[in-house]
Amino acid sequence: MSKIGIPRTLAYFIYFPLWKTFFEELGHEVVLSPATSKAILDRGVKEAVNDACIPIKLYHGHAAALAGKVDYIFCPRLVSVRSHGDFGTETFCPKFLGLPDMLRLAMDDLPEIIDVRVDLKQGKDGLWQLSQEIGKGLGNSREEIKRAFNRAREQQRQYNRLLYQEMLPLEALKIIEQKNPIPKKEKSNENYDLQVAVVGYPYLLYDAYINAGLLAILEKEKVKVYTQDIISDRKMNQQAKTLPKSTFWYFSNRVIYGALHFMQRPEIEGVIHLTAFACGPDSMVDRLLEIESRRRGNRPYLSIAVDEHTGEAGVRTRIEAFVDMLRYRRERK
Repeated sequence: MSKIGIPRTLAYFIYFPLWKTFFEELGHEVVLSPATSKAILDRGVKEAVNDACIPIKLYHGHAAALAGKVDYIFCPRLVSVRSHGDFGTETFCPKFLGLPDMLRLAMDDLPEIIDVRVDLKQGKDGLWQLSQEIGKGLGNSREEIKRAFNRAREQQRQYNRLLYQEMLPLEALKIIEQKNPIPKKEKSNENYDLQVAVVGYPYLLYDAYINAGLLAILEKEKVKVYTQDIISDRKMNQQAKTLPKSTFWYFSNRVIYGALHFMQRPEIEGVIHLTAFACGPDSMVDRLLEIESRRRGNRPYLSIAVDEHTGEAGVRTRIEAFVDMLRYRRERK
């Protein structure tokens, strides 16, 4: 049995149920890095190259937190997770593609890295072939891999079902982790005064340290939050058809399609885009969303950029001002 370390950032918020189940069903132990803290961020800033964006720096910090505690760090080279449809040019950000190499070159004390290439555009059996490559590398038999593969996919489907019930990933992950039964969808929003869409990369949206507690601030203001991760792929793809052209990046497209979806829903009174300072793709995504928010019903739009110097007071002030504006706007109607 090996110990497999998984950093609690980047794709963790979307695919952790799949890979955790897969490794555990193979008989290995999964070790998750701690929640982001100042120590993890400081270590990541120290280890990563200077021009890296804050999520990549953070990943280095999480990898460092696992060093010495595990036999492997699972750091797949994410190229494409689209297994069907016409998305021939869509890929992940170049820093995702080069992340395993960046880790190796920047840090000396890391355990062996599992850096399999995840490119599901290559064929409908791509995930199965990928799972075989990982399992065989860990010394498991084909039968063990097949069983773990099926169980992992079922667990990921359960996780996705929770998200499509408009449950945010952290809550869904908790239910999956505790193996609780899937609750029935609750449609009541009577405890909330406003409904707002918050879009952005999952490793920013759901990491309370790096976003200075943005979601908690909104919750305290009695704002019901919707994110792009609660939207099915089918609805996402419908929004893609409303644009003359999509971007090249997977997570960026999800942010754009999600924001456009929420701009169509009359109960959503505003859209907040959480972006990382120095993120190249976001420099285009943010401008596009600003334009579309005006074009599609003049929906109030707020952009918040975070980096390693972001403080809670600054985020809180902007959120409170935005919420006050939404309430004032509602009263004026």
